[in-house]
Amino acid sequence: MASTTDTAPPGPAAAGAPAPPVPDDPATLKVVPARHYARWVAAAAVVVLVAQFTHGLATNPVWEWHVFRDYVLSETIVRAVWVTLQLTAYATVLGFLLGTVLAFMRLSRSPVLQTVAWTYIWIFRSIPMIVQLVFWFNLSALYDRLGLGIPFGPVFWSVDSNSIIGTIGAAVIGLTLHQAAYAAEIVRGGVLAVDEGQLEAAAALGIPRLRQIRRIVLPQAMRAILPTAGNEIIGLLKGTSVVYVMSIGELFYQVQVIYGRNGRVIPLLLVATAWYVVLTSLLSVAQYYVERRYARGADRTPPPTPLRRARRFVRTLRTAAAQRHRPVVPIKALGDIR
Repeated sequence: MASTTDTAPPGPAAAGAPAPPVPDDPATLKVVPARHYARWVAAAAVVVLVAQFTHGLATNPVWEWHVFRDYVLSETIVRAVWVTLQLTAYATVLGFLLGTVLAFMRLSRSPVLQTVAWTYIWIFRSIPMIVQLVFWFNLSALYDRLGLGIPFGPVFWSVDSNSIIGTIGAAVIGLTLHQAAYAAEIVRGGVLAVDEGQLEAAAALGIPRLRQIRRIVLPQAMRAILPTAGNEIIGLLKGTSVVYVMSIGELFYQVQVIYGRNGRVIPLLLVATAWYVVLTSLLSVAQYYVERRYARGADRTPPPTPLRRARRFVRTLRTAAAQRHRPVVPIKALGDIR
């Protein structure tokens, strides 16, 4: 007779018993955060370098911060900054006006206009700015008098070139002609970025060519023009330091004159550096808001400005502080109120 055993035959688990874990079940996997050791080491090295540089700025006596404080807002330096801003403004406005004309000359169907514009851009981009400035400064050696009259004929009115083109005028002419060559390519690139269908639609509506350029092409091209143009204007602001060869009292020239007298080279160079940083920062802020304005047609909901983000952050901190100091009402008191 066969004996019975207590061992149950293999089968499904009893009701209510937990099922064995599945090896590939995501719920049973242990999540381990990624550890970026190389990133931590790089960040620590950068922090150490920045701290070391800051410590050197504060403790190295060669910087002579007291000399920097004495000259950074002095009347001579402020007047030199004003001359730098004037040169930048004149060269920017006149250079981009001439550059726009050259850009449309290159885009025209006239081979004469195309050739003249291309030759101008080729020549003025090939010659260094300092050479152009020295050339215009010595214009009187080439043309002692400038006049008006019939081409290849008699001259009705003439004037001494030195009396009509002074030192500042020669600097503005040199900077403008140099800037126009680069501005022409910037404007031409922006115009080429506009869809050709825009001009075809404007022509089909009977809009005059000049109005097409002024009201349709240029507003759309500004989105492509502004980033490069802003960069070029900032470069022009720093490039005005080249006019020191003409003995014009701009920022870098005045700094050279001062440290040539007192021998404080490092703090005076730091004065020029601080002013250039401030001016380029202001130009960068202006460029940001101008680009934001011309981006309204393509971006219906532009991101908030840094000022708005700062205000939102301050409001968030105030709201969190107000909630933290708000008295807590016990649950029993809430029941009594009900």
